[in-house]
Formats: sequence, structure tokens, C-alpha cells
Amino acid sequence: MTKKRILTGDRPTGAMHLGHYVGSIQHRVRLQEEYECFFIIADLHMLTTKQTPEDINNIRTNALEVAMANLACGIDPTKCTIYLQSAIHAVYEMNLIFEMLVTVPRLTRIPSLKDMAKGAGIEEMPFGLLGYPVLQAADILMPRAHLVPVGKDNQSHVEVTREIARRFNHQYGKGDEILPVPDYLVQGDTLIGLDGNAKMSKSLNNGIYLFDDVKTVNKKVNSMFTDPNRISADVPGRVDGNPVFIYHDRFNPNLEEVEDLKTRYRAGKVGDVEVKQKLAVAINNFLNPIRDRRGELEKDTGFVEQVIYEGTVRTSKEADATLLAMKKAMGLTGVWNKISRKGRKRLDKKGSIFTGEE
Repeated sequence: MTKKRILTGDRPTGAMHLGHYVGSIQHRVRLQEEYECFFIIADLHMLTTKQTPEDINNIRTNALEVAMANLACGIDPTKCTIYLQSAIHAVYEMNLIFEMLVTVPRLTRIPSLKDMAKGAGIEEMPFGLLGYPVLQAADILMPRAHLVPVGKDNQSHVEVTREIARRFNHQYGKGDEILPVPDYLVQGDTLIGLDGNAKMSKSLNNGIYLFDDVKTVNKKVNSMFTDPNRISADVPGRVDGNPVFIYHDRFNPNLEEVEDLKTRYRAGKVGDVEVKQKLAVAINNFLNPIRDRRGELEKDTGFVEQVIYEGTVRTSKEADATLLAMKKAMGLTGVWNKISRKGRKRLDKKGSIFTGEE
């Protein structure tokens, strides 16, 4: 039985953190056993908010970092396809075709686009950012994905993809489903930042990265936000919503220790120092195998590049097949075939019309 396909991925904007693991990578490790997975390194999407020469020069390094993080966390390249978005030329054409099937008012109703612009410090919406969901539709429909893992804030993006696929099929399919209409696979997991004010984010500098060393993790955990009303260790503290205990619940497998810390914290019988020290131990224990796996990958020179290269070559073939099917359904292939056939026939008889050409 053929496995259903999934498309998901990351923008290569820097190192991956625990928030990425909780929100997506841990799910990918599980999903790769059930589905045929395509993981996109979305460098074209990165250009919507980061397009300086320096940003572009960092794509290679960051792309390798994204792939390395996924591999170190358990993604198996023999089961999954990891590829570089900008190297899939068919996606550019698909994006253009899909732009004709969606209106500007429809795109302006997507709230997350305004949030992205605000987060990037952009005052006026660029056309490329407004069209972000259209390019996403090209990414998703290119490998004919059946499912798209998304957070709750990105469901509206996938809905645009579903609308575009239905409109294309209706307009050009003649009763056939040229493009599958993908379903959501909602993943609501998020991880609060170290500052306690927002989810973990590279731009907010409030995260622990998957490849942070032991000393860095200890320092970051020690600086974590806790209960602001607790001025000393003998004051009863709040556990619910406390970032330190949220992290304990996520990364400390010693449930007895966690419950003991919570009980004593509520009673004012344990200090923040001890709670944080034990959390740092738990997070470092969690990260140790990921760090070790990275070390193994780095020793195998060129392996990560090979994974991306092979995945991109395979994805290009999938993309070309999808684009050809789309063009055939639209009748675009027939236009050029008829013109080129007559044009070549005349050229053979009368020669080139371009002056100076021999």
C-alpha cells in the first residue's frame, strides 16, 4: 500500500531551538514511520523578510544547520526527502500559475501575514510577503502532498492551498483531480520562551538551541523567568504557567523529582536555584544524544550536503512531473508545440530570420 505524502519544513534563518523540536521536529520523527515525508528548506520564503546580501550569503550555512538539526534529532534520510526550495525550478512556474487563481482581498484576510510583517519590522506589505501563501501552495502541491502539518496559526495558509487546488481542478481538470486537495494535520505544540513573555523565537533571543553546549544551557536556565511574586525561597510560589516547571514537564523524565519540586515550591520549601539546577541537568541530558549525533555527522564530511543534493534531485523530478501534468491540463504545452513545430519546419527551409546568424 502506497504511503500518503507529507510536506513540511523550515526557513533557513539560523540555528534550531527547543521550540522547533517541540513544535515540529519531534512530530516529524514519528511521522516518517507512517508517511512519505518531504522536508523543505524554504529559502525562497526566507526572502520575504530577509533579503539582504548578508542574509543570502548565510543561506548555505543555515540550510546545513536546518538539515543537521533534523538529522541529529532522528530524521532518517533513507525514509525522508530533504531538499532546497530555490533549486526546484518548477515551483517558480507553479507559483506564477497559482497567482492567477487567487485574489488580493483573499490574501489580505490572512492575519498571520500582518504579524510576520510586524515581526520583521516591515511597515508596508511587500508583494512577495502577501503572496507567501501562494508560494506555499506551490510547495505543497508540487510533490502532490496529502497532508500538511501546521500549527493553529498557519491553518489559514493551508486553506489557501486547498482553495487553489480545487479551483485549478475545477477550471482545468475536466472532472479529473490533477492536484490533490491536502488536509491539515494540526500540531498545536508551542514552547514558551525563557523570558516567559512569548513563544521561543530566534528573533526574540529567548531560546535554548539544540546544539548549545552544557555551559550555555546552564547559563540560560539560570536566567529563566519564574514567579515574579516570589522574593525568597520561603515564599510559596506559583507552579502553573511558571516557565521553569513548563520546561520540567517537557524535558525532565524523572516524574517523582518534578512532583517533589512542585510540592515544595508551592509550600515555599525550595529555592529557584535548586529548581533551575535540576532543570539544567534534565535539558542537558535531553540534548546530549543530539549533540553526539551532530558530532558524528560533522565527522562524515559532505554527508549533509549529499542528503540535501539527493533530496533536491529527487524532488525536482517530482516537481517537473506535476508541472507537466498541470500544463497539459491547461493546454499550455499544446501552444508551444504547435508554434515550435511550424517554426522549425520553416527554419529548415528558409534559414534564420536573425541577421548575422550563420
